[in-house]
Amino acid sequence: MIRKKEDTAREVRDSMRGGKGQIIIEHLEKEGLPKNARLFAKVTIAPGCSIGEHQHVGESELFYFISGSGVVTDDGERVDVTVGDVMTTGDGHSHSVENTGDVDLELIAVIIT
Repeated sequence: MIRKKEDTAREVRDSMRGGKGQIIIEHLEKEGLPKNARLFAKVTIAPGCSIGEHQHVGESELFYFISGSGVVTDDGERVDVTVGDVMTTGDGHSHSVENTGDVDLELIAVIIT
């Protein structure tokens, strides 16, 4: 199945997970996800915005950073991230992500149950 860009579902969230500002989520696939996946999306975080710290229970999330730069908190440890970096948050672990740069921080996110 092919999904055209113009058919991609777009969602805007305010203060996502207690973070700052607005987050744009483009669902790259929604209906056709395998049963053990619940998210495959491009996430855009504007400068100064963030996704607040939260824990994943019964699932794992993977991020692949495709533009910009920022800081993630990975189980309490702050780490700078940029294009090409990958972050994995396993079951029972927590994370947050903040755009500390001056251009959009974009990432591909996948959640697997």
